[in-house]
Amino acid sequence: MKKDVKSFLDIVIRYSVLVAMGFFSFKVFYFLFSSSTVYSVFFSLKLFFETSMLYDVIFVRNILIEIIGPCVAGSAYYLLLILNLSIPGIKLGKRLGILLFSFLSFFIINVLRIFFLSILLVYGVSFFDITHKLFWYIGSSVFVVGIWFLGVKLFRIKEIPFYSDIKFLLKNSGKKTKKAKHSKKH
Repeated sequence: MKKDVKSFLDIVIRYSVLVAMGFFSFKVFYFLFSSSTVYSVFFSLKLFFETSMLYDVIFVRNILIEIIGPCVAGSAYYLLLILNLSIPGIKLGKRLGILLFSFLSFFIINVLRIFFLSILLVYGVSFFDITHKLFWYIGSSVFVVGIWFLGVKLFRIKEIPFYSDIKFLLKNSGKKTKKAKHSKKH
């Protein structure tokens, strides 16, 4: 019984954090990742081109590359957080390890994505627009899912997001009902 109460409390805390983060997560993720994304792309481009920067705008060969909020992909970081916190039974250290792995992996892939698109733009490649849209609509989702599955494998996660919590709640909701009915008969 004590384990069930602890598990229920764990669910309440994890989902409370998710709801609270839902109100201001984008601000948090953009605060954490905007500048680092812009500077990482800037210094990567600087390795190959004469480059300058003003705020979030990078100039390469008289071409303006503006890294706006959606380029930072705060929603992808939030989705990785949701997947992480919707899994029960993970010790704090391991949970932080999975989050760090997920966020760092996505950050690196995102910087490489922006760098690659910037190269296409600088060289005036005709398929820049379609490549940008494909990365935008499909690529980010594929990256998030791929990172998540890799993290699950590396960290040996056995539970399923949301499903494991729902299964636990349904299993334990019947226990209290049965006990209440049983005690009423006596």
